[in-house]
Amino acid sequence: MNNIILIGMPGAGKSTLGVVLAKALGFDFTDTDLIIQSEQNEKLYKIIEKKGIKEFIEIENGTVAALKVKNSVIATGGSVIFGKEAMENLKSLGTVVYLEVDEKEIEKRLSNIKTRGIVMEKGETVEKIYNERTPLYEKYADITVVCKGMDLEKTVEKIISLVGYEK
Repeated sequence: MNNIILIGMPGAGKSTLGVVLAKALGFDFTDTDLIIQSEQNEKLYKIIEKKGIKEFIEIENGTVAALKVKNSVIATGGSVIFGKEAMENLKSLGTVVYLEVDEKEIEKRLSNIKTRGIVMEKGETVEKIYNERTPLYEKYADITVVCKGMDLEKTVEKIISLVGYEK
């Protein structure tokens, strides 16, 4: 399948970059967080508040494991890497691209951390979840794009050249 799947920390730019990348390639755009919100009829942070982190991860895993799309850029939630079946499905659907953004930059970008729907325990720091998740992003990535010093357009061009698709 010729999909491009974007993984990375919350605030890495998966959704924003995904829309621009999809336009550049003439692909569809799929945001797994929006699918979950639609299926659950609730915002992500409300789902996490009401059902807890463990159940949210199960919901996310099931939703993403069932995903079937073609010619799409797929933006995933930052916690998708905790779902084994979800990641197996994504790997079968296309090329998994890890958007690597350093921890300090992620902290700057996450000003609205309470309403973002980020899977993190009370009292957990961005640094802790960054250190916990980074090895998993690296494990599942077919391609890693280091975003430091690149604007949106340069990042899109870099992904297109690494994945090997024509604009």
